[in-house]
Amino acid sequence: MKVLISDPLAREGVEILEREPDIEVTLGKGMDEEELVRVIPEYDALIVRSSTKVTSRVIEAAEKLKVIGRAGVGVDNIDVEAATRKGIIVLNTPGANTISAAEHTIALMLALSRNIHNAAASMRKGEWNRSKFMGVEVFRKTLGIIGLGRIGAEVAKRARGLGMRVIAYDPYLSREGAEKVGVQLVSLEQLLGESDYISIHTPLTPETRGMIGRKQFEMMKDGVRIINCARGGIVDEEALYEALVSGKVAGAALDVFEKEPPDPDNPLLKLDNVLATPHLGAATREAQVNVAVEVCSQVLRALRGEMVVTAVNLPSIDPHLLKLLGPYINLAEKIGLLHGQLLEGRVSEVTINYAGELFKENTAPLTVAVEKGLLTPALQEMVNFVNAPLLARERGIRVTEMRSGEHEDYVNLISVTVKTDSKTRTIAGTVYGKRDPRIVLIDRFHVNAVPSGHILIVQNDDRPGAIGTIGTILGRNGINIADMSVGRFKPGGKAVMVINLDSEAPEEVLREISSVPGIDYVKQVRL
Repeated sequence: MKVLISDPLAREGVEILEREPDIEVTLGKGMDEEELVRVIPEYDALIVRSSTKVTSRVIEAAEKLKVIGRAGVGVDNIDVEAATRKGIIVLNTPGANTISAAEHTIALMLALSRNIHNAAASMRKGEWNRSKFMGVEVFRKTLGIIGLGRIGAEVAKRARGLGMRVIAYDPYLSREGAEKVGVQLVSLEQLLGESDYISIHTPLTPETRGMIGRKQFEMMKDGVRIINCARGGIVDEEALYEALVSGKVAGAALDVFEKEPPDPDNPLLKLDNVLATPHLGAATREAQVNVAVEVCSQVLRALRGEMVVTAVNLPSIDPHLLKLLGPYINLAEKIGLLHGQLLEGRVSEVTINYAGELFKENTAPLTVAVEKGLLTPALQEMVNFVNAPLLARERGIRVTEMRSGEHEDYVNLISVTVKTDSKTRTIAGTVYGKRDPRIVLIDRFHVNAVPSGHILIVQNDDRPGAIGTIGTILGRNGINIADMSVGRFKPGGKAVMVINLDSEAPEEVLREISSVPGIDYVKQVRL
């Protein structure tokens, strides 16, 4: 079998493959799409980092390809959908840089506290000014961690070793799960109000983009310090700049930016109370070796037909079952994804009801799809069809399956109820024909919505002009409505609109819609 490694990779990983007598390894360099299309037909496996773009053209040209390995976390340079359609496993290495990222976070927190960056720059100028760089201790201070996943948990362990009190906000983690690492789970509002340091460890999603903005800075203690080694865009850079200049925020350590590399005239880079590094979270020798070893080991397992624990697309399913359940697997993931983006509070229970003759078959892939969709908005890059059940269990989420032989309105129906500490919501869907998925129920509202693209979910009073007002706002802002479904209990009662858009609605448009009298809430999701 032949393996193409098209980007630089640590030798420790490459040697894992080279030691296998039936594996032939080719080391490529700087291969563009045309070159990949030309050579890929002869390879059984492809390993890339971030430089190589594995497009649909490359995948279509592959004749023997069984697996694509990404040495790193993000798979945005791989057309995962095209690979899945062709039955090619796509895998990544989500845990290989955990320790490096956690250590970098702690390093930035300590350096920021003691003004290391400014003191070092002063020394290089030949100065000796001790009083200018007075610092603060982290001992007995409160660290608030937003996102207690793998990296957040490792940061928490190290912070506790420094004598810090650690609190965390993570709506997908049970209190028991947090207690295992000695962390108290709190609301986001409580975290913002109590923390001396705030460290961010969530993925960048539509829900987390701009989650730390002007309103959140106002809730924080005076003199708080911010550390972001997660993703640019989670913190509103303009609002952060204002908070740093005003003194509300004493300092910020940033390893990531909304635009990378940031513009040289980015005002944050001009401030003395900002410590900036060029996305170094995984930039250690150990992390690079770990990434190489993990990706090569997993690719080898895939080639041997063994279980791949870091697959980001579907694991192997019996072809007959996949043909029957394929459209419903997609629907189940979309239902979970919709739940995850509409979530209010901490998840405790998920009940999945399968109604219809089709679901007398094995429904395990459907349940995994729901779990993957539900967790993806919070954990994103680390969730796949292999680890989703484990991640749900680790977060104390109880998942229950139920089956019924038939439904009075639909041949086959998947209904998912998610219970949190503040709300219980039910979303149901079906597939029309063979490949036309629809959301048909949101809570008690019957709808007929296409689960695809940018969608607005609006709950409002059912009264004349409501639909027209929202349409006018969207039209005035150049946002086209692709489809719309409206559900209501009775005339003049409550109603729900599900509005498919051709493009994402900016935050200011959502605020304008929210301000319309009779609108209870507006939520934008991406399916």
